[in-house]
Amino acid sequence: MTYFRLSLVAVALAMVLAVAVAAQQQARNGAAQDRPDKSNMELVGYQDLQGRSAYQPVIQKQGERWIAYVGHHGGSALNPMTGKEEPNGTSIVDVTNPKQPKYVAHIPGQPAGGAMPGMPGMSESGGAQMVRVCNGSDLPRADRSKVYMLRAYGNTAGSAHETWDVTDPAKPSRLTVVVSGLTGTHKNWWECDTGIAYLVSGEPGWRVPRMTKIYDLSDPAKPVFIRDFGLPGHQPGSTARVDGDNGLHGPVSTGPKGNRVYFAYGYVREGIVQIVDREKLLKGPKEPTNENLLYPQVSRFDLPPSVGAHNVFPLLGMEIAEFAKEKERVRDFVFIVDEATGRECQDSPRAMAWVADITTESKPFGVANWTVPEASGNYCGRGAGRFGTHSSQESFTPIYYKRVMFVAHFNAGVRAVDIRDPFNPKEIGFYIPAVTDRTDKRCVDTGTSSERCKVAIQTNNVEVDDRGYIYIVDRANTGMHILELTGAARKVANLP
Repeated sequence: MTYFRLSLVAVALAMVLAVAVAAQQQARNGAAQDRPDKSNMELVGYQDLQGRSAYQPVIQKQGERWIAYVGHHGGSALNPMTGKEEPNGTSIVDVTNPKQPKYVAHIPGQPAGGAMPGMPGMSESGGAQMVRVCNGSDLPRADRSKVYMLRAYGNTAGSAHETWDVTDPAKPSRLTVVVSGLTGTHKNWWECDTGIAYLVSGEPGWRVPRMTKIYDLSDPAKPVFIRDFGLPGHQPGSTARVDGDNGLHGPVSTGPKGNRVYFAYGYVREGIVQIVDREKLLKGPKEPTNENLLYPQVSRFDLPPSVGAHNVFPLLGMEIAEFAKEKERVRDFVFIVDEATGRECQDSPRAMAWVADITTESKPFGVANWTVPEASGNYCGRGAGRFGTHSSQESFTPIYYKRVMFVAHFNAGVRAVDIRDPFNPKEIGFYIPAVTDRTDKRCVDTGTSSERCKVAIQTNNVEVDDRGYIYIVDRANTGMHILELTGAARKVANLP
């Protein structure tokens, strides 16, 4: 009798387990999931960001507080704090306690308008997509008691770059408009130790929708223009072939210590990674002729026609365990992320992450790539959204630097990738949020008079902070999730 009862218990437990496994598989294969799908990552906290389509999160330590600044795509939503419908702009969230993030302010952005010139596929016009933040104590000529924000305003006609005083995150005040009259702005970079800012802009007259305007913002209230920059052929008056698809997407600078700036051009196709000598860029001849634009270039890495360079992240001085007994065991790499644009895997090749060896800077070459296997979650049919890579974190925190890259993968959520061996990147964890009542639908043209629409998670961008928390934001209005690594993945990072 005892054996019989134990058998019944075993059968019942097996049935429960089977149901759980089936539910998990259904979530992975379903069009829209009502629970998160995860491995070695757990949710710490959540903020709905007032239901706004989000692009870039940046997390800043301000005294004893940690503040998240989130840039938004165009659109509008009700701000409950003011009772007004406001154009999507910049969300400011106190994440000092990541379990209970507190929304403290919204700065309206540019109202949504028409499509961006030269980019007919850009549907999220307006907004204030990009944000960077520096403490005044780090900037050479700023008020040391203050905290400053640089943000891009809009991405259509009338776009600009602005600086703000965010010392009190609940009461942000604009300091100045750095430059206006632009046609598009996007993924800026700001060196807090020098104040040099690389502003991604659409400058009227230039032959691509985006190029670089470089400013000295060491005193954020008094911008000083340094120069315009792009690839040869991008400048006004040129008749050369225009390379790099839609021009610049985003730069990353290692500052005066590293003396390099890494530029990513062509975010969807015909990608180009350009490595530039920072000192020559800032101090060299500034008239945008072919010769002057080439002067600071260290090397240029042209990707295949179907591969874009949405963003590039340097991984310098990596000690490769496999080469520990060899003379050249330390090498330099860049991590390149392509952007997926097609819905339900239509219209474009799979966007992936790529690793290039740049140990000999003049001769970079690809050594590896990484993607999420589509069959692991039936992602091409999992919501009528994008499947493929979009962005990686850009923080150099030693917790993750040269150890783990986090890659936003649209409907496949965020993926944690072990890059300690850059020749063999391996996924070690992931988190795909559950849809909420905020999550917007995505539609696919069926070739008939009607569209096929589904609710879809669209994890857009990712960042980490110096505590090790991971922040992901959603393009389809789902909000911001604060995560942490668990299990075996946590052991890969420099975490307790």
